[in-house]
Amino acid sequence: MEEFIVTFRESLEAALIIGIIFSYLKKTDKRQFYQFVYYGIIFGILGSILVALGFFHLFGGFSGISEKIFEGTTMILGAVLIVYLIIWMASKKETSKLIKNQVDMALKNSGFGLMFLVFISVLREGVETTLFLNAVVSNQTGISQIFAFSGVIGGLLVGYVVYLGFKGMNLKYLFGISSALLILFAAGLFAHGVHEFQEAGLIPTFFEHIWDINYIINENSLVGGFMKSLFGYNANPSLIEVFVYCTSFVLMILLYNRKNQCAKSLI
Repeated sequence: MEEFIVTFRESLEAALIIGIIFSYLKKTDKRQFYQFVYYGIIFGILGSILVALGFFHLFGGFSGISEKIFEGTTMILGAVLIVYLIIWMASKKETSKLIKNQVDMALKNSGFGLMFLVFISVLREGVETTLFLNAVVSNQTGISQIFAFSGVIGGLLVGYVVYLGFKGMNLKYLFGISSALLILFAAGLFAHGVHEFQEAGLIPTFFEHIWDINYIINENSLVGGFMKSLFGYNANPSLIEVFVYCTSFVLMILLYNRKNQCAKSLI
């Protein structure tokens, strides 16, 4: 399920950025630059695919302790990027104005500057998606291609509807829900990353299992597997895992609310 959340969020952000650029070019009667936006999208998608292929090719052959360290590092890095993503979105209430200013600056260097702006925007979302999905793979037995693809389609459709001017679309509500789910997902990644480091011997375990409730909700059951993949559920966690999960969750909530309140005070 987290595949859907990740790909939906990243695709929606990319679609909204592109939609804002198209709308601004149309409003300022600069439709002749549309082709550079299309070029930027194409090159951005191709670049994202190459990054994904290169990433899994270079880092997909680890085993043993090296695999544990790599997976733990990927999970922690993915969680940090998720935190940055949701906090950045909470603090940017003038995203549309920011993108329009970037377009104006890019057009000073002809259409190729605009193409590069779009390319970087799409590539950034693609790289983030690659890293997040790799963390998903490490956190469970694999990824659901159906969920991942559905998230991409859903994000693009919502972005297109917004571009068409559907005023009833509550983006604040959508981003609020996805941010809450991503906070839970990130807390699970932090805890599971620590778990991988413990198995690699880099972090002491202390109390290996402070409880074991597999007899209530087994990790390998349908419900337990869903909770594990989405919320980082662990039926028999170590003391440090519980501490990291709770601490990261509380800190993310506090940071998100603080940025949200700061952004509101500036409006």
